[in-house]
Amino acid sequence: MQLSNHDLHYLKLLARSFSNADKTAEEILNLTALLNLPKRTEFFVSDLHGEYEPFLHMLRNASGVIRRKIDEEFKTMPEEEKANLATLIYYPESKYALLKQKAEDRKQWLTDTIMHLVKLARISVSKHTIGEIREALRINFGNIVEEMIHDQEDLLTRRSHYEAVVESIIETGTGREVVSALAHVIRKFSIDHLHVIGDIYDRGPGAHIIMDTFMDYHSIDIQWGNHDILWMGAAAGHAASIANVVRVALRYSNMITLEDAYAISLTPLAAFALEFYADDPCRRFQPKPSDEKEFTEKEKQMMAKMHKAIAVIQFKLEGEVIRRRPEYKMDDRLLLDKVDYTRGIITIQGKEYELNDKNFPTIDPANPYALTPDEKNVVDKLVASFTNSARLQTHVRFLFAKGSMYTVYNENLLFHGSIDIEADGTFTSVGALGSVHRGRELLDKFDEAARRGFFAADPEEKLHGMDAMWYLWCGPASPLFGKDRMATYERYFISEEETHVEGKSAYFEYRDQEPMASAILAEFGLTSLRSHIINGHVPVKVVKGESPVKAGGKLIVIDGGLSRAYQKTTGIAGYTLIYNSYGLLLASHKPFVSTQEAIESSVDIDSETTILEENLTRLSVKDSDEGKIIVEQMQELKKLLYAYREGLIKEEI
Repeated sequence: MQLSNHDLHYLKLLARSFSNADKTAEEILNLTALLNLPKRTEFFVSDLHGEYEPFLHMLRNASGVIRRKIDEEFKTMPEEEKANLATLIYYPESKYALLKQKAEDRKQWLTDTIMHLVKLARISVSKHTIGEIREALRINFGNIVEEMIHDQEDLLTRRSHYEAVVESIIETGTGREVVSALAHVIRKFSIDHLHVIGDIYDRGPGAHIIMDTFMDYHSIDIQWGNHDILWMGAAAGHAASIANVVRVALRYSNMITLEDAYAISLTPLAAFALEFYADDPCRRFQPKPSDEKEFTEKEKQMMAKMHKAIAVIQFKLEGEVIRRRPEYKMDDRLLLDKVDYTRGIITIQGKEYELNDKNFPTIDPANPYALTPDEKNVVDKLVASFTNSARLQTHVRFLFAKGSMYTVYNENLLFHGSIDIEADGTFTSVGALGSVHRGRELLDKFDEAARRGFFAADPEEKLHGMDAMWYLWCGPASPLFGKDRMATYERYFISEEETHVEGKSAYFEYRDQEPMASAILAEFGLTSLRSHIINGHVPVKVVKGESPVKAGGKLIVIDGGLSRAYQKTTGIAGYTLIYNSYGLLLASHKPFVSTQEAIESSVDIDSETTILEENLTRLSVKDSDEGKIIVEQMQELKKLLYAYREGLIKEEI
């Protein structure tokens, strides 16, 4: 083996971690063992839209994986006991006391429960190294849990020791803590890596709770959705994005995330709305009903006034962006100057439409895109509130740290919305960023622009990036949006539904065709037969017979309507995708009632799992991206071992 000076320089740095030949050889052996373990389990979710309760439950039950393990291992156990055991794993802190109280013989119940949990924990950790397990057990009572997991209680020589440990747990009154630790191990090792295919924000009330969960999660990547990028732009201080975020929150009666979670003050907007829209019924701006809170008529009317006020401000701010960026080619969205405010008529593409709401107290017909001093005051205070929200800034920084426009992972391509395609099937050339890009390069450039919009110190560079994030929310060639326009103004002010149509990207016509899916995969360097496109964004209309599996199995859409706002459209309550050593499984879910009912009545989410692909040979770590990295590490370690044994680098003994 020949080593260059460059090799030796690098190996001396590596030697700081592995200081002699024995430690280096030991690490090579550890990595060899890891390579031959079964492939890690990946879990895919999409379009969470703030619906934290069902999502957190699905994360706790691993989309039914844990219950299936219980069914397989305890075939003769009564159904009620299986349900209770599953719920104990999902919510040990809450369920433990309920089950213990109901038990006729509490000592026997705890003994049996610990035995069952140990058996399930052993199955869960079976494809992980001792080191990984020990890392996960850096929790209270982790040592005793590790001993029980690795103990062999079925061996006569060890059984008495095992029973003594359980007896000691009972005597010391630490049953709840040990049960919680075992449940933690089972949950943690049921999902090795979490993929989030976009749209964490808007609609539901708990995006902040979901983000807190993600920040504590052991292994995760995120593909930005159009709703996420809007919040990211808002956190950066982009006024038009902020106006959109506030408008959507008011539309869906969801001020919890803004006011309670992120301490965004809406008081200036409320005061402004009361002054300028006091006598306006704002009929087109009535908020949608909330699942979280009942509002009084007075509260609903207040929200409607605020909703209209911020909508008008939004259209003005967006007009500024569109005129500032002619390369966006969004002049058709400049509608405020197309209105005859005296007659209450708007002209679109040569056709006149009567406005169904003609009260615009803050619009100057001679300069309709100009903010009034009062509107500017509201905008300035909102910008300050968004940029100074510590929790929001932390969450958005995490989205940048763990997120991107797309991810290639274990030969699968993950992105939220679409890839821009022309009607003839070729990749669209887009000039929205000042120069023309297409396909993968376009997504890379948008990714770079978004990061500049949040992190750049130069004001002009930052503004370009913030505008790009807004474009990703609603631009006609945005891969996150996937439509030719966002007809927000028309839906509010024009009754004729012909003006409400938002044309979908050609991607959604071609995504059923296998050649196009293969061309997209090839664009991202993926040619394996195991490769798939996995995305969300557009809810799958299961109720109308639509399948989430498209393009001969090469494309899978996992937006099944976890958000309640979409469940009438889909007919189900969400999809999750599982990719493990055996193959690819798609789980469709029924609506989730509540966490409280799940705990008290052991009610699980009713899920149906379909095997999409089954591997003829069980995949191992060496078949994954992780395996490729490990092989590279082993090659470098072998060089280091050679250097030690040839005396080229000194050992520390």
